[in-house]
Amino acid sequence: MTDFWPWAVFGLVLGVFLFIDLVMVQRRSGVMRMRAALAWVAVWVSLGLGFAVYVGLTRGGEAAGAYLAGYLIEYSLSADNVFVFAMLFAYFAVPAEYQRRLLFWGVLGAIVFRAVFILAGIALIELFSPIIYVFGALLIVTGIKMARSKDEGMDPEANAVLRIIRTRLPVSAQYDGPHFFTRINGRRFATPLFAALVAVELSDIMFAIDSVPAVLAITTDPFIVLTSNGFAILGLRSLYFVLAGMLDRFVYLKLGLGAILVFAGAKMVLSDIVHLPVFLSLGVIATILLVSLVGSLIATRRRPAVG
Repeated sequence: MTDFWPWAVFGLVLGVFLFIDLVMVQRRSGVMRMRAALAWVAVWVSLGLGFAVYVGLTRGGEAAGAYLAGYLIEYSLSADNVFVFAMLFAYFAVPAEYQRRLLFWGVLGAIVFRAVFILAGIALIELFSPIIYVFGALLIVTGIKMARSKDEGMDPEANAVLRIIRTRLPVSAQYDGPHFFTRINGRRFATPLFAALVAVELSDIMFAIDSVPAVLAITTDPFIVLTSNGFAILGLRSLYFVLAGMLDRFVYLKLGLGAILVFAGAKMVLSDIVHLPVFLSLGVIATILLVSLVGSLIATRRRPAVG
Protein backbone atom coordinates (compact mmCIF):
# COMPACT_ATOMS: atom_id res chain seq x y z
CA MET A 1 0.00 0.00 0.00
CA THR A 2 2.99 2.31 0.47
CA ASP A 3 3.39 2.54 -3.31
CA PHE A 4 -0.20 3.66 -3.87
CA TRP A 5 0.24 7.37 -3.18
CA PRO A 6 3.19 8.01 -5.54
CA TRP A 7 1.23 6.33 -8.35
CA ALA A 8 -1.88 8.31 -7.38
CA VAL A 9 0.02 11.61 -7.48
CA PHE A 10 1.52 10.75 -10.87
CA GLY A 11 -1.84 9.66 -12.29
CA LEU A 12 -3.61 12.75 -10.98
CA VAL A 13 -1.03 15.21 -12.31
CA LEU A 14 -0.76 13.47 -15.67
CA GLY A 15 -4.54 13.20 -16.02
CA VAL A 16 -5.16 16.84 -15.14
CA PHE A 17 -2.63 18.18 -17.63
CA LEU A 18 -3.74 15.80 -20.37
CA PHE A 19 -7.28 17.07 -19.81
CA ILE A 20 -6.09 20.68 -20.03
CA ASP A 21 -4.31 19.86 -23.27
CA LEU A 22 -7.40 18.13 -24.66
CA VAL A 23 -9.61 21.10 -23.78
CA MET A 24 -7.14 23.43 -25.53
CA VAL A 25 -7.29 21.31 -28.67
CA GLN A 26 -11.08 21.20 -28.64
CA ARG A 27 -11.52 24.93 -28.13
CA ARG A 28 -8.61 26.36 -30.06
CA SER A 29 -7.62 25.29 -33.55
CA GLY A 30 -4.84 26.45 -35.80
CA VAL A 31 -1.11 26.75 -35.39
CA MET A 32 0.17 27.40 -31.89
CA ARG A 33 2.04 30.68 -31.89
CA MET A 34 5.69 30.66 -30.90
CA ARG A 35 5.15 32.63 -27.70
CA ALA A 36 2.39 30.28 -26.55
CA ALA A 37 4.43 27.23 -27.56
CA LEU A 38 7.44 28.46 -25.59
CA ALA A 39 5.24 29.15 -22.57
CA TRP A 40 3.79 25.64 -22.67
CA VAL A 41 7.22 24.06 -23.15
CA ALA A 42 8.29 25.93 -20.01
CA VAL A 43 5.21 24.60 -18.18
CA TRP A 44 5.87 20.98 -19.22
CA VAL A 45 9.59 21.14 -18.41
CA SER A 46 8.88 22.76 -15.04
CA LEU A 47 6.34 20.05 -14.34
CA GLY A 48 8.81 17.31 -15.25
CA LEU A 49 11.61 18.80 -13.17
CA GLY A 50 9.23 19.51 -10.30
CA PHE A 51 8.28 15.84 -10.23
CA ALA A 52 12.00 15.04 -9.91
CA VAL A 53 11.95 17.01 -6.65
CA TYR A 54 8.95 14.95 -5.50
CA VAL A 55 10.81 11.72 -6.39
CA GLY A 56 13.86 12.93 -4.48
CA LEU A 57 11.84 13.76 -1.38
CA THR A 58 9.92 10.47 -1.38
CA ARG A 59 12.46 7.99 -2.80
CA GLY A 60 15.88 9.56 -2.31
CA GLY A 61 18.57 11.21 -4.40
CA GLU A 62 19.55 8.17 -6.45
CA ALA A 63 15.96 7.64 -7.58
CA ALA A 64 15.71 11.32 -8.49
CA GLY A 65 18.92 11.03 -10.51
CA ALA A 66 17.57 7.98 -12.34
CA TYR A 67 14.33 9.85 -13.05
CA LEU A 68 16.25 12.84 -14.45
CA ALA A 69 18.43 10.62 -16.64
CA GLY A 70 15.36 8.84 -18.01
CA TYR A 71 13.56 12.15 -18.50
CA LEU A 72 16.51 13.64 -20.37
CA ILE A 73 16.88 10.58 -22.64
CA GLU A 74 13.19 10.58 -23.52
CA TYR A 75 12.98 14.35 -23.98
CA SER A 76 16.00 14.40 -26.28
CA LEU A 77 14.61 11.51 -28.33
CA SER A 78 11.33 13.43 -28.54
CA ALA A 79 13.17 15.98 -30.68
CA ASP A 80 13.67 13.20 -33.23
CA ASN A 81 9.92 12.58 -33.05
CA VAL A 82 9.48 16.18 -34.11
CA PHE A 83 11.58 15.58 -37.23
CA VAL A 84 9.38 12.62 -38.20
CA PHE A 85 6.12 14.47 -37.47
CA ALA A 86 7.26 17.37 -39.64
CA MET A 87 8.06 15.02 -42.54
CA LEU A 88 4.73 13.21 -42.17
CA PHE A 89 2.78 16.46 -42.11
CA ALA A 90 4.60 17.62 -45.24
CA TYR A 91 4.04 14.27 -47.01
CA PHE A 92 0.31 14.24 -46.30
CA ALA A 93 0.04 18.01 -46.84
CA VAL A 94 -1.73 18.35 -43.47
CA PRO A 95 -3.24 21.86 -43.22
CA ALA A 96 -1.64 23.87 -40.42
CA GLU A 97 -4.94 24.26 -38.59
CA TYR A 98 -5.28 20.47 -38.13
CA GLN A 99 -1.74 19.73 -37.00
CA ARG A 100 -2.48 20.43 -33.34
CA ARG A 101 -5.22 17.78 -33.32
CA LEU A 102 -2.91 15.18 -34.84
CA LEU A 103 -0.17 16.10 -32.40
CA PHE A 104 -2.47 15.59 -29.43
CA TRP A 105 -3.38 12.09 -30.54
CA GLY A 106 0.28 11.48 -31.36
CA VAL A 107 1.26 12.40 -27.79
CA LEU A 108 -1.53 10.28 -26.33
CA GLY A 109 -0.47 7.33 -28.49
CA ALA A 110 3.15 7.80 -27.48
CA ILE A 111 2.22 7.60 -23.78
CA VAL A 112 0.12 4.45 -24.28
CA PHE A 113 2.65 2.63 -26.47
CA ARG A 114 5.57 3.45 -24.20
CA ALA A 115 3.64 2.25 -21.15
CA VAL A 116 2.96 -1.06 -22.90
CA PHE A 117 6.59 -1.46 -24.01
CA ILE A 118 7.94 -0.46 -20.59
CA LEU A 119 5.82 -3.01 -18.72
CA ALA A 120 6.65 -5.69 -21.31
CA GLY A 121 10.37 -4.87 -21.16
CA ILE A 122 10.50 -5.00 -17.37
CA ALA A 123 8.57 -8.28 -17.36
CA LEU A 124 11.00 -9.78 -19.89
CA ILE A 125 14.02 -8.71 -17.82
CA GLU A 126 12.50 -10.23 -14.67
CA LEU A 127 11.58 -13.43 -16.52
CA PHE A 128 14.86 -13.83 -18.41
CA SER A 129 17.59 -11.49 -17.19
CA PRO A 130 20.05 -12.16 -20.09
CA ILE A 131 17.54 -10.35 -22.35
CA ILE A 132 19.21 -7.18 -21.10
CA TYR A 133 22.19 -7.99 -23.33
CA VAL A 134 19.86 -8.25 -26.33
CA PHE A 135 18.36 -4.86 -25.47
CA GLY A 136 21.86 -3.42 -25.12
CA ALA A 137 23.01 -4.80 -28.47
CA LEU A 138 19.82 -3.45 -30.10
CA LEU A 139 20.51 0.01 -28.70
CA ILE A 140 24.13 -0.02 -29.91
CA VAL A 141 23.09 -1.03 -33.45
CA THR A 142 20.25 1.52 -33.47
CA GLY A 143 22.53 4.26 -32.15
CA ILE A 144 25.17 3.61 -34.82
CA LYS A 145 22.50 3.61 -37.55
CA MET A 146 21.02 6.85 -36.22
CA ALA A 147 24.42 8.55 -36.00
CA ARG A 148 25.25 7.54 -39.59
CA SER A 149 21.83 8.34 -41.03
CA LYS A 150 21.19 11.36 -43.19
CA ASP A 151 18.09 13.51 -43.10
CA GLU A 152 16.27 12.01 -46.04
CA GLY A 153 12.62 12.18 -46.94
CA MET A 154 10.40 9.32 -45.85
CA ASP A 155 7.85 7.38 -47.85
CA PRO A 156 4.86 6.32 -45.70
CA GLU A 157 3.57 4.30 -48.64
CA ALA A 158 6.41 1.86 -47.98
CA ASN A 159 4.74 0.94 -44.67
CA ALA A 160 2.77 -2.31 -45.02
CA VAL A 161 0.19 -1.39 -42.37
CA LEU A 162 -0.63 1.91 -44.05
CA ARG A 163 -0.91 0.16 -47.44
CA ILE A 164 -3.35 -2.36 -45.96
CA ILE A 165 -5.47 0.42 -44.48
CA ARG A 166 -5.59 2.21 -47.82
CA THR A 167 -6.65 -1.06 -49.49
CA ARG A 168 -9.33 -2.04 -46.97
CA LEU A 169 -10.55 1.47 -46.20
CA PRO A 170 -10.66 3.83 -49.20
CA VAL A 171 -9.09 7.20 -48.55
CA SER A 172 -10.59 10.33 -50.07
CA ALA A 173 -8.44 12.71 -52.06
CA GLN A 174 -9.64 15.76 -50.15
CA TYR A 175 -9.65 16.78 -46.49
CA ASP A 176 -13.05 17.24 -44.87
CA GLY A 177 -12.25 19.75 -42.18
CA PRO A 178 -10.91 18.16 -38.98
CA HIS A 179 -12.80 14.90 -39.60
CA PHE A 180 -11.08 11.53 -39.85
CA PHE A 181 -13.94 10.05 -41.90
CA THR A 182 -16.33 11.42 -44.49
CA ARG A 183 -19.08 10.27 -46.85
CA ILE A 184 -18.93 10.70 -50.61
CA ASN A 185 -22.01 9.68 -52.62
CA GLY A 186 -23.23 7.72 -49.61
CA ARG A 187 -19.99 5.76 -49.29
CA ARG A 188 -17.76 5.98 -46.22
CA PHE A 189 -14.18 7.14 -46.80
CA ALA A 190 -11.25 7.82 -44.52
CA THR A 191 -9.79 11.28 -45.02
CA PRO A 192 -6.08 11.98 -45.56
CA LEU A 193 -6.13 13.22 -41.95
CA PHE A 194 -6.87 9.66 -40.79
CA ALA A 195 -4.06 8.27 -42.97
CA ALA A 196 -1.71 10.84 -41.40
CA LEU A 197 -2.92 9.81 -37.92
CA VAL A 198 -2.13 6.15 -38.63
CA ALA A 199 1.35 7.12 -39.83
CA VAL A 200 1.91 9.21 -36.68
CA GLU A 201 0.86 6.33 -34.41
CA LEU A 202 3.09 3.88 -36.32
CA SER A 203 6.01 6.26 -35.79
CA ASP A 204 5.13 6.32 -32.06
CA ILE A 205 5.51 2.53 -31.95
CA MET A 206 8.89 2.68 -33.68
CA PHE A 207 10.16 5.35 -31.29
CA ALA A 208 8.94 3.33 -28.29
CA ILE A 209 11.02 0.39 -29.49
CA ASP A 210 14.12 2.63 -29.46
CA SER A 211 13.54 4.77 -26.39
CA VAL A 212 12.20 2.29 -23.85
CA PRO A 213 15.33 0.06 -23.75
CA ALA A 214 17.43 3.24 -23.40
CA VAL A 215 15.59 4.21 -20.22
CA LEU A 216 15.70 0.62 -18.93
CA ALA A 217 19.49 0.91 -19.18
CA ILE A 218 19.25 3.47 -16.36
CA THR A 219 16.74 1.70 -14.12
CA THR A 220 14.09 -1.01 -14.23
CA ASP A 221 11.99 0.59 -11.49
CA PRO A 222 8.52 0.77 -13.16
CA PHE A 223 7.60 3.97 -11.33
CA ILE A 224 10.76 5.83 -12.40
CA VAL A 225 10.64 4.60 -15.99
CA LEU A 226 6.93 5.32 -16.50
CA THR A 227 6.94 8.73 -14.85
CA SER A 228 10.09 9.97 -16.61
CA ASN A 229 8.66 8.88 -19.97
CA GLY A 230 5.22 10.28 -19.25
CA PHE A 231 6.38 13.76 -18.26
CA ALA A 232 8.91 13.96 -21.10
CA ILE A 233 6.29 13.10 -23.73
CA LEU A 234 3.72 15.56 -22.34
CA GLY A 235 5.56 18.51 -23.88
CA LEU A 236 6.00 16.97 -27.32
CA ARG A 237 3.12 18.87 -28.94
CA SER A 238 4.36 22.28 -27.81
CA LEU A 239 7.96 21.29 -28.59
CA TYR A 240 6.92 20.63 -32.19
CA PHE A 241 5.72 24.22 -32.69
CA VAL A 242 8.94 25.56 -31.13
CA LEU A 243 11.30 23.43 -33.23
CA ALA A 244 9.35 22.96 -36.49
CA GLY A 245 10.75 26.12 -38.05
CA MET A 246 14.38 25.45 -37.14
CA LEU A 247 14.78 21.69 -37.58
CA ASP A 248 17.41 22.18 -40.28
CA ARG A 249 19.71 23.86 -37.76
CA PHE A 250 20.17 20.77 -35.56
CA VAL A 251 22.66 19.13 -37.90
CA TYR A 252 24.44 17.18 -35.15
CA LEU A 253 21.34 16.14 -33.18
CA LYS A 254 21.08 12.65 -34.70
CA LEU A 255 24.79 12.15 -34.02
CA GLY A 256 24.24 13.11 -30.38
CA LEU A 257 21.14 10.93 -30.03
CA GLY A 258 23.01 8.03 -31.62
CA ALA A 259 25.83 8.50 -29.10
CA ILE A 260 23.32 8.48 -26.22
CA LEU A 261 21.77 5.23 -27.47
CA VAL A 262 25.21 3.63 -27.88
CA PHE A 263 26.14 4.74 -24.35
CA ALA A 264 22.89 3.27 -22.95
CA GLY A 265 23.44 0.05 -24.90
CA ALA A 266 27.03 -0.31 -23.72
CA LYS A 267 25.85 0.32 -20.15
CA MET A 268 23.44 -2.60 -20.52
CA VAL A 269 25.91 -4.96 -22.17
CA LEU A 270 28.60 -4.24 -19.56
CA SER A 271 26.21 -4.10 -16.59
CA ASP A 272 27.82 -7.15 -14.94
CA ILE A 273 31.33 -5.71 -15.32
CA VAL A 274 30.99 -1.95 -14.93
CA HIS A 275 28.45 -0.22 -12.72
CA LEU A 276 28.24 3.52 -13.38
CA PRO A 277 26.68 5.71 -10.68
CA VAL A 278 23.35 7.19 -11.74
CA PHE A 279 24.59 10.78 -11.57
CA LEU A 280 27.62 9.94 -13.74
CA SER A 281 25.27 8.46 -16.35
CA LEU A 282 23.13 11.58 -16.10
CA GLY A 283 26.21 13.75 -16.62
CA VAL A 284 27.33 11.79 -19.69
CA ILE A 285 23.87 12.00 -21.28
CA ALA A 286 23.53 15.73 -20.55
CA THR A 287 27.03 16.45 -21.89
CA ILE A 288 26.46 14.55 -25.15
CA LEU A 289 23.14 16.32 -25.72
CA LEU A 290 24.54 19.76 -24.87
CA VAL A 291 27.57 19.35 -27.15
CA SER A 292 25.41 18.19 -30.07
CA LEU A 293 22.95 21.07 -29.67
CA VAL A 294 25.53 23.81 -29.14
CA GLY A 295 27.70 22.43 -31.93
CA SER A 296 24.70 22.43 -34.27
CA LEU A 297 23.78 26.01 -33.47
CA ILE A 298 27.38 27.19 -33.94
CA ALA A 299 27.74 25.31 -37.25
CA THR A 300 24.50 26.81 -38.61
CA ARG A 301 24.62 30.24 -37.01
CA ARG A 302 24.40 31.99 -40.39
CA ARG A 303 21.64 29.74 -41.69
CA PRO A 304 18.15 31.28 -41.48
CA ALA A 305 15.47 29.17 -39.81
CA VAL A 306 12.91 27.61 -42.12
CA GLY A 307 9.27 28.70 -41.78
